[in-house]
Amino acid sequence: MDKTAKILKKPFTMTIIAILCGFLVAGIILSIAGYPPFHSLSVLIQGVFSGPKHISNVIIKSTPLILTGIGVAFAFKTGLFNIGAEGQFIMGCVASTTVGIVCDFPAVIQIPLVLAAGVIAGAVFGGLVGFLKARFGIHEVLTSIMFNWIALYFSNWICNLERFHKPDTIGTYPVNESSYTMILGKWKTTKEGKEALLSSDFLKDTILKTDVNAGFIAAIILAVLVSFLLYKTTKGFELRAVGANRYAAEFTGINVNRNILHSMVISGGICGLAAAFYITGNSPHGIATLAAFENTGFNALGVCLIAGSSPVGCIFAGLLFGGLLYGGQSLQYEVGAPSEIINIVIGVIVFFVALTHIIPPLVERFSKGGKKHAK
Repeated sequence: MDKTAKILKKPFTMTIIAILCGFLVAGIILSIAGYPPFHSLSVLIQGVFSGPKHISNVIIKSTPLILTGIGVAFAFKTGLFNIGAEGQFIMGCVASTTVGIVCDFPAVIQIPLVLAAGVIAGAVFGGLVGFLKARFGIHEVLTSIMFNWIALYFSNWICNLERFHKPDTIGTYPVNESSYTMILGKWKTTKEGKEALLSSDFLKDTILKTDVNAGFIAAIILAVLVSFLLYKTTKGFELRAVGANRYAAEFTGINVNRNILHSMVISGGICGLAAAFYITGNSPHGIATLAAFENTGFNALGVCLIAGSSPVGCIFAGLLFGGLLYGGQSLQYEVGAPSEIINIVIGVIVFFVALTHIIPPLVERFSKGGKKHAK
């Protein structure tokens, strides 16, 4: 019993249980709606794992979720709730797009320039939230929600400027090709590149037929670097100390306001990097007029929660989200189930993950009850 209780208390075990509960509820909802639950869920899974092309597309779909999830997780670890990741992502898209259109340098200069533009835009937008929190004590949830709307309308304004607006569309021109971060980007469109990739079914499906880009590699590297920063550096200790108890941190001589600002700058910068890779690595390589939020930043909150605010855990949680969103398209096409089912699955998973904090006390209680009954 003690061994079972220890296993059940582990965050990984509780997260797996939450995910299974999410699929169970989804099956029940599908059944009530008149769709065969087992067939529908098998279609969902097959839509993700039925071939290298689909796996590649899941990775592409997951990359911005992983990166923004890491940004949100970083803020969580330092005691801040960065609900403004959506706005920071949008501003990163705007900055990367405008710089990518205006500038046309060789790729070795252009790519770092466009990526830096996204990072700086996200960092500035996040930094403003941090400044208002540190200087005036305004809660970051309030300011970041308002900044999300500012970012959306600013993006729409940029889309309609004559310098950037592409005629007969609702979006901008694409960034210059020297900005692209797709793996083997230009080469795979050449005659030699196509011939080489067509010689292998795996390379044809994963690289030639998709926009697989360097963003996923960057996400893995960044997850490791952020974990190192948080747990292996003095700065990371200061940031976590402020998040744990700002008054105790201040008593020990840590500059609380400065660390709040730094936390939001870093968190926003990571969300901006996600946006930069999204623009440079995915067609149509530009931004479009938004009627509503695209929810990349908001989904990052769920990614962060499922990952337990672990930067490395965000890789796996982001892949889960990306797989559900991509596989949901197969569910819609083949079974006819509405795409809202996928949103319900995601919502239920997040709900059960939130409830995992209740499980350890319950396990402890039943464990003690079992011992008393045995006596």
